[in-house]
Amino acid sequence: MSKKYERQWGWFTLLYEDDHSNHKVKKICIYPGKRIPLQSHHERSEHWVIVKGSVQIQKHNDLHTLETNDSICIPEKTPHSIENMGTNAVEIIVTQIGNYLGEDDIVRYEE
Repeated sequence: MSKKYERQWGWFTLLYEDDHSNHKVKKICIYPGKRIPLQSHHERSEHWVIVKGSVQIQKHNDLHTLETNDSICIPEKTPHSIENMGTNAVEIIVTQIGNYLGEDDIVRYEE
């Protein structure tokens, strides 16, 4: 089983990582009532597939409600946040694509 990385909003695990590829796959879980704050990435885009639950996503200034089996693409340099508005944990598969996929490629706009 992959290592679980705990965060204030939930956790994530790495499902696929290869230092010689330009992509990484994660599973993230967002706890009820929690959110990943507004942020962007300089070097990567992200493709999110909701596999369990319902979320509200801010992409630029637009709000999107996604449910199980919905997906969204977040291009590089695009401010985005995600919030679990429900009473159950949300699970998302995230594919990151880019030239650099380090966890430090995050511009935070709020804490």
